[in-house]
Amino acid sequence: MIERTTPAEDAAYARIHATDEFRTLRRKYIGFVVPVTIGFMSWYLLYVVCSNWAPDFMSTQVFGNVNIALIFGLLQFVTTFGIAIWYSKFSVKNLDPHADKLRADYDEEIGR
Repeated sequence: MIERTTPAEDAAYARIHATDEFRTLRRKYIGFVVPVTIGFMSWYLLYVVCSNWAPDFMSTQVFGNVNIALIFGLLQFVTTFGIAIWYSKFSVKNLDPHADKLRADYDEEIGR
């Protein structure tokens, strides 16, 4: 469903979008998300590349029936949850205060 906005709401958003606070929020968000995404994708592709082109390395037994491939695979889950927790803490500390201020400015401007 499309949310209908008024011209006043559009003007308020456009004004807030042009502020330094909004640019700071966007810069901090991109400054976190882009490097972490590149790092995680590199780590994931390392797993895929090793699985495809280094099967002897990946099948190396570490202990019992546990090999390097299984450890790499499980570490993908650990990394995913770790990044989610890290982002949550980063967001609360660095993004939410800016977003809350911008939201309050928007709400005040449109009379909510």
